Amino acid sequence: MARSRVKTSAPAPARGPLTSVKKRPARLATPWYSQAMQVSERTATWVAEEFEQSIVPTLCRYIEIPNKSPSFDPEWRKNGHMERAVELLTAWAKTQLPADATLEVVRLGERTPVIFIEVPGRGAQDAGTVLLYGHLDKQPEMTGWREGLGPWQPVLEGDKLYGRGGADDGYALFASLTALNAARRDGLPHARAVILIEACEESGSYDLPAYIEHLAPRLGELSLVICLDSGCANYDQLWSTTSLRGVVVGKLEVSLLTEGVHSGDGTGVVAASERVVRVLLDRLENSRTGAMLVPELEAPIPPQRQQQAARSAEVLGSAVFDKFPLQPGVSPVTESVEELILNRTWRPGLVITGADGLPPISNAGNVLRPHTRLKLSIRIPPRVDPRVATAAIKRVLEQDPPYGAKVSFSEAGGAAGWDAPELQPWLERCLEEASQRHFGKPAMYLGEGGTIPFMYMLGEKFPRAQFCITGVLGPGSNAHGPNEFLHLPTARRLTLCVAEVLAAHATR
Repeated sequence: MARSRVKTSAPAPARGPLTSVKKRPARLATPWYSQAMQVSERTATWVAEEFEQSIVPTLCRYIEIPNKSPSFDPEWRKNGHMERAVELLTAWAKTQLPADATLEVVRLGERTPVIFIEVPGRGAQDAGTVLLYGHLDKQPEMTGWREGLGPWQPVLEGDKLYGRGGADDGYALFASLTALNAARRDGLPHARAVILIEACEESGSYDLPAYIEHLAPRLGELSLVICLDSGCANYDQLWSTTSLRGVVVGKLEVSLLTEGVHSGDGTGVVAASERVVRVLLDRLENSRTGAMLVPELEAPIPPQRQQQAARSAEVLGSAVFDKFPLQPGVSPVTESVEELILNRTWRPGLVITGADGLPPISNAGNVLRPHTRLKLSIRIPPRVDPRVATAAIKRVLEQDPPYGAKVSFSEAGGAAGWDAPELQPWLERCLEEASQRHFGKPAMYLGEGGTIPFMYMLGEKFPRAQFCITGVLGPGSNAHGPNEFLHLPTARRLTLCVAEVLAAHATR
């Protein structure tokens, strides 16, 4: 495929400082979206002040806590970082709870804890229950942070709060509770709401099913799910996530020797383990194009998702790939922006996220190494069963190994992707109005390449619920990588939009 850079205009610059309250565009002439469901200027100013005076200082303390997800910190109980994060967030939440709300840290045996907040409805009859979801566990440190930044070092530069976990997804509890309080300040109706903050999302949410079963009587019948753990393709409008890819993760090990031997003696007699690895990976992926070769990893792309990708391509242009820290001269894998969007949302892809058996260059002797181990992460499209995908990957890698090498694909597991149900008219209209009011531009719809296991779980359990999946992970925010940041104006505007979604849901 062609590798020339797309020549399109750059995205609009980020908005102004945290404390500024932007003059809003005129209301759209839509009688359905009445002033009774809109956040007032007075409350918008209050939200901005809450972020500056209360939320950001608490988020800074949260960033300082290295509460890595259990997959990356097996000694999380002993180390106590997760408990410190829970205590910090619950202490803040208790100062913000409405008088009739309750908060509980739910613990099931040795599982990671869950923060569970219940807020009774106001002015809503038979509206069901709204679930607002986020998580407080973090990805590991990662190398490459620029000078003056670090994963556990909060740094506020203009509109950006740097540090691990602020945008993914530490802000979610703050935004959820502040949105509910904003609605109440203006007398806006809202249904009964529950806020659920889990602590092992970055490990695949393996503890969450047990909590959902345990809390089922208290959850009730969900009619709306609001998830704040997703992304935005720019910081200039409200983005709603329409789909999420699933993932299969496992360890590929190849060994031909019981111990290392002199490379001059063994090379040409015994195949190098890394060469066998290359042969095996070529069974999974076309190394020239990146296309995956295993049929079980493919799924048809719905026409509506293709249309949304085309519209997003028109809006975003080169911002789809300019957001990445590319080396000078590096181009995307194709010149079609629409294809790039579909590649990261509805097509499978392979990446190697870790390796063992390779000594650092400074200590690498002339040795034919006995083994190579790689950690593989294979993103799979929505609607692909991760169990079927895992079995297919294991079969393709392990069958008929070259030279009789010892090959295993182990510790493999997966999480399902998710495809959103069709938006009901009330939610689509509300998202459009809220985006116009608080961002000044129309709402947009786009799939995400990452995985939120909870969404598939809830979609299966509550098939009649509507889903509003959104977030603040936009250009440059770099979740999971170095220099992660939270774009504060977007977090604030998103909070206002959530308050209005709550009101529209209550009166739908």
